[in-house]
Amino acid sequence: MPNIRSIPAVMGTRCSRRQALQTAGAGFGYLALTALLGETAAASSAERTAAEPLSPKRPHFQAKAKRIIFLFMEGAMSQMDTFEYKPQLQGDDGKIAPGGATLTASKFKFAQHGQTGTWVSELFPHVARHVDKFCFLRGLHTDTPAHPQAVMQLHTGTALASLTRPSMGAWLLYGLGTENHDLPGYVTINPSPNFGGAINYGSAFLPAHFQGTRVNDSGEMANLKPQVAASLQRRQIDLIQAMNRDAAARPGAPDQIEGVIQSFELAFRMQDKVPELLDISREPQSVLDAYGVRPGPEGSFARQCLMARRLSEAGARFVEITQSGWDHHNNLHKGLIKQSEMVDRPTAALLTDLEQRGLLDETLVLFGSEFGRMPTAQGPDGRDHNITGYPMWLAGAGVKQGFSYGGTDEYGLHGVEGRMHTTDLHATLLALMGLDHERLTYRYAGRDFRLTDVAGKVAAEILA
Repeated sequence: MPNIRSIPAVMGTRCSRRQALQTAGAGFGYLALTALLGETAAASSAERTAAEPLSPKRPHFQAKAKRIIFLFMEGAMSQMDTFEYKPQLQGDDGKIAPGGATLTASKFKFAQHGQTGTWVSELFPHVARHVDKFCFLRGLHTDTPAHPQAVMQLHTGTALASLTRPSMGAWLLYGLGTENHDLPGYVTINPSPNFGGAINYGSAFLPAHFQGTRVNDSGEMANLKPQVAASLQRRQIDLIQAMNRDAAARPGAPDQIEGVIQSFELAFRMQDKVPELLDISREPQSVLDAYGVRPGPEGSFARQCLMARRLSEAGARFVEITQSGWDHHNNLHKGLIKQSEMVDRPTAALLTDLEQRGLLDETLVLFGSEFGRMPTAQGPDGRDHNITGYPMWLAGAGVKQGFSYGGTDEYGLHGVEGRMHTTDLHATLLALMGLDHERLTYRYAGRDFRLTDVAGKVAAEILA
């Protein structure tokens, strides 16, 4: 291990460690400031991180999927108006349900699609063409009707902000490593600052290099562009890394130092690879048209979907893209039309693109929200939260096609069969990636933690 005293002073001058670090950081920008400010802190662990913690690791058993793309509809999409056709609800429109609320039918037309005859509303005409690929999970439930807690639970396994846990993407990267050493293995595109913010893609007590890398919906990563020539930057990194390794070698050194070291090296490699990878203008016009790519907020989800395909094709292990705006306590019908128009075509194009490139057989696509909506009215044009029965769908590697697992009652209020808690969803996703959720643990604060905590059951019925 190099000793900091043996390294030449920065820019040919003699200086203290603090001065050297400040000088290097001034040119190195974001990467050095990350270390200085401790933006990606991770708590101590009983074991040191391996020398190559992001290298590919063997799964616990044969994996059915190599990677996951999560299409997150933040705010709780109304299932009764999209993917859950309930004839009884349509027939009982305006009647009073037990509890005194008024049953409210969907105003959107539903039709059957594909060989499976799956019902989909008119809001998703392009996605409807793919229903024979889908595996619906129709009996999902979670613990809290509050958005921040439910979103955190979906992403980290816990609804309590005081018990911050690693995100599921971080757990996957910890368990499997990355397929491309020059790219981040876990990318979150356009994450919402609401409902937990960075907690939802953080690494918590896992080493910092397992957290998600944030990209905006235009393919830009904050402060990635180098401020100095590559040769000088490499010298600056070497100096900072020598200091970091010197600090890491001291007794009682916190484990986050190793995370910073790994983050520096990855970020240096990313400067050449990532901007080119996220530049969707390199795609043929036919592909851009298929996704519905256009400038502005209306084209945000299309751009995200295309970036997700490019990242997954390049070897990213977990990519999440976010479409906010589904929280329809009012303006339900116009709001659903607007949201669905932005999501429908890009989602269908992503599935088609993955299939045509031979990637869908090894990529698992997950589509859904933190919870669902009520079959009753809220005000003149809205629906309130429903945590007792709602759907998500999966497509691609490892799941049965044209299959529905579980279901809700005649109004879509309560899950009555094939019920799956959020922990069951997590256990099943990990199993599809070749990981046993009970064995994927990390020792922290004197106990072994896992994504599913002390719960979770794999829905074996959906596995292909």
